[in-house]
Formats: sequence, structure tokens, C-alpha cells
Amino acid sequence: MSLIPSPKDLWFVPLGGCGEIGMNLNLFGHNGSWLMVDCGITFEDSMHTRTGNRVEMPDPLFIANRHESLVGIIATHAHEDHIGALAHLWDQLRCPIYTTPFTRAVLSRKFAQAGINPPLVTVHPGETVEIGPFKVTWIPITHSTPETNGLLIDTPAGNIFHTADWKLDSAPVTGAAIQPALFQRLGDAGVGTIICDSTNAPSTGSSVSESTLFDGLLAAVNASEGRVVIACFSSNVARLQTIGNVAHVANRYIGLLGRSLVNMVGCARSAGYLDENFTLVDSSHLGYMPPEDVLAMATGSQGEVGAALYRLAQDSHPDVSLAAGDHVIFSSKVIPGNEIEVASLVAMFEARGIRVTQGAFDGMPIHATGHPCREELEQMYRWIRPRVAVPVHGEAMHMEANAAIAEHCGVPVQLRGQNGDLFDLVVDKVKRSAVPVGRLWYDERKRKLEKV
Repeated sequence: MSLIPSPKDLWFVPLGGCGEIGMNLNLFGHNGSWLMVDCGITFEDSMHTRTGNRVEMPDPLFIANRHESLVGIIATHAHEDHIGALAHLWDQLRCPIYTTPFTRAVLSRKFAQAGINPPLVTVHPGETVEIGPFKVTWIPITHSTPETNGLLIDTPAGNIFHTADWKLDSAPVTGAAIQPALFQRLGDAGVGTIICDSTNAPSTGSSVSESTLFDGLLAAVNASEGRVVIACFSSNVARLQTIGNVAHVANRYIGLLGRSLVNMVGCARSAGYLDENFTLVDSSHLGYMPPEDVLAMATGSQGEVGAALYRLAQDSHPDVSLAAGDHVIFSSKVIPGNEIEVASLVAMFEARGIRVTQGAFDGMPIHATGHPCREELEQMYRWIRPRVAVPVHGEAMHMEANAAIAEHCGVPVQLRGQNGDLFDLVVDKVKRSAVPVGRLWYDERKRKLEKV
């Protein structure tokens, strides 16, 4: 098989994120051209780095060897597993990057730190842009970071709805609520293939709305006599806003502990978010303020060595020293593979008499996933009614569960595969191991990429 798509071809080739969670890199091929959607990283334990965690990313060899045919890159949203590799791999790709204002702000900061200046094209939800032979429409969808968009990718050979990461949230706190009519119209117009997030496919029911977390977080804070530290993902701007609202009602000052939080808050504000109930105090003031007045947000919810939460646990943070009676709240889930690190972190806090809350408080949720569970997947398949479903963004068990849901909902064809496979979306076939795949890691000491 030639690896140059003809005008009659419509191909999907994942280089990362298909058979694993993280490192998403998707290629779509048509009429001699390739379109890339997302370019992300993951973190793996390693003895080679100062922190014990090294940055890994898909090896882009296949598309780097064809970069003259790469007409554009689309960043669907601002999570590291979707955009974190762009600054590292830019020299091998060199084409315009299309994204929304918030994600552009995050990327701009990353590129400035790397000393590069790629062309960034701002696109707004609902807009349609022609990128080479691909006509792409940005479809707003709810997730745990602002301005996440699915993509309707249209060509003369067929069309694809790429969901990106998503959930069905009617009250997401930040950004617009899910719009059922929009997806129903997509289905009515006809969708050939859906490329669909599988992360929570084995989970029954539906995900919890971001708006439901306020009560649990407020109750947890109000039950605390000393300092409160809430650990969360810095990119979850809706969660940051909820914590700001909690601090306002609880009459506590907010401080940020961790560089990625400071950076993300700056990006969010530049894009028009975090305008209300989010007045910050300098982190250096938190240590001498009355404990009952302090509510700090911290990075490091996955137990990362060197992150703010780890330093608090070791009592080595330069700004804040926690004491017995203080309260650490994890408004986050444990990403599979990080269980030992998080348990160790919790044990360090508890050994010092510091209270730790995870999962829920008095039966009320304090974290919400950003990915769809079974009932949400069923709803999406019934709205879109595609001919073909291609599960991605998950390990084998997640993608198999997603395929089974699609079949249950009457989707005629389910194509299963993994990184390096070529999905022919015209004839509904998968060519196994059609292109080379692998991993690169960023060596901080040498400041260069190495093969894993």
C-alpha cells in the first residue's frame, strides 16, 4: 500500500493515544495531504531526571519524513497530553497550528519559553476553516478545561467527527454548556466516522457535573480549623473558579503554590476567565497569615517529586509550612500508574497530623472527571448515528468497552486498532502496523530528545 493518500482515500493514523492514555497524536490523510490533531506528552518514572519523572512523547518519524505534506496541526484543548509535545517536536513539523484563544495563550507561553515562534492561527468555536483539502469545523464540547472542541473534518471522500476529550455537562461552571441540538444536527446531516474518547467507557452511569462540586468543597473547607490546601489539575479552570467561589463564601484568602498554576491562571485571565471571586494574595504571604484565613491551591496531585504538594508533605516549601490540624484536599483523581506515589504523599501528611480528604467529603463529590461514562457515550452515538466508530484515547480494555457500546447503539461498524495502524475509513479496513511508531523522551540535562 502506498503511504500517499489519493483523492479517493480518507485515512486515520494514530501515532499516540490509541492503546494508551496520554501522548495523543492523530493524523488524517486525504489527497496527498496530512492533517495532525493534537501532539501530547505523558510522564514516566525515570532515574534520568532530577524529579524522577521524565517527559515522553510519540516519535513523529512517519510524519516528520513527510512534513512537506503536513498542511496543519490542530490543538483541540490545553491539556498536556494533547499539546505538551508541540514545543519539543516543532522543528520536525513546521506548519501552522490552529486553536482557540485560551489554548493559544497556553501554547504561546510554552513556545516563548522554548525560544520558538511558530505560526498560531486563532479559531473560534463554530468556525469552519479550510486547511489544505480538509474543511474543518470546530464543534464546542464540554470537558475539564475551557474551549475544548471536537472537530468535523470534511473531505470529498467522506467526513469524520473527532470528539477530542469530552463529557456531557449542562453546567460546566466555565464556558458554554453542552448543546444537544448541535450534535443532533450533525447526526441529521450525516457522519461517516466518529473517532471517540474511551477513557471512562468501562464506567457505568454518567459523569458528575462540575457545578455539583461547590457544596462538597465548601463543606470540607468549613470543617477545617487550620490552613486548607486543595490539590487539583492546573488546567481545570472551572475547578479553579469553583475553589475561588468557595474561598469567597468561606472568607479565606487564595494563594497559588506551583509554577504551572501561576502560568495557567495567567493564561485563563488573558482569555477572559477567572474574573470573579478570584483575588489572589502573594504566595510568600501565606506562611504568616492566620491559618484559618488561608486557602491555597497546589500542584502535584499525582505525587510528582518536586511539585508544590510534595514539598509541603516534606515540609520543605519556601512559602508555607503545614502543621497538625491543617487540611489537604485532593480535588483530583489518581491517574492509573500513580497509585503508589499518591499513597506515599498521603502517608507523609498523615504522619504529621495533617488531615487528608480524597474522593468525597461527607458523601458529596469534590472531583469530577472530564470524560464520558457509558450513558454519555450511548447518548453521543444516538445523536451522531455514525456508520463507523473508532475508539481511541484509552488502553485496550477502554477501547473494547467503547466499541461494545457503539455496537449496542446500532453503529454498523466498529474498527479497533492501536498506534501505527492505518484505518481506511472508505473501505472500513485496518492495516496493522502500517507506519513506524515509538517514543521519545526529553533529557533535561542534555536538553535534547532521545529514543526510549
